[in-house]
Amino acid sequence: MNIRILVAAFICSAPVLFSADSAQPELSATTLRIGSTSIRAEVADDDAERSAGLMFRESLAPDAGMLFVMPSVGPATFWMKNTLIPLSVAFMDENGTIMEIHDMEPKSEKIVKSTFSRIAYALEMQQGWFGKKNIWPGERVSGLPEPVRN
Repeated sequence: MNIRILVAAFICSAPVLFSADSAQPELSATTLRIGSTSIRAEVADDDAERSAGLMFRESLAPDAGMLFVMPSVGPATFWMKNTLIPLSVAFMDENGTIMEIHDMEPKSEKIVKSTFSRIAYALEMQQGWFGKKNIWPGERVSGLPEPVRN
């Protein structure tokens, strides 16, 4: 078979999820709890979903965010390229314990790196949400999917 035909057949059969300059469609969501607070979190659990994250989104509903299930447990790094909403990110270990929280600025390419080395999850919420809800490092998030074990 001609290689051009094979490549064209693959491209035509591959689903188009989103373009490089638009938001990805809303992902499947789960309900998380931190104490008495409930969160509706879209779950980004593959490379494409994690890479696009909340890019190009113009708003988030109250008490809604995005949960990133990391591909392996280790240090985590995030940036805000093409992200329009000011966000805070909570880095969590395998048990769902919030280890640290960082504020991130829209459209910034500055790398935000976790201080702790055993990060399994990251939860992005509107900037300042954690403080407004009186949620701090050391608190545990429940309702998380299973982490990747390595």
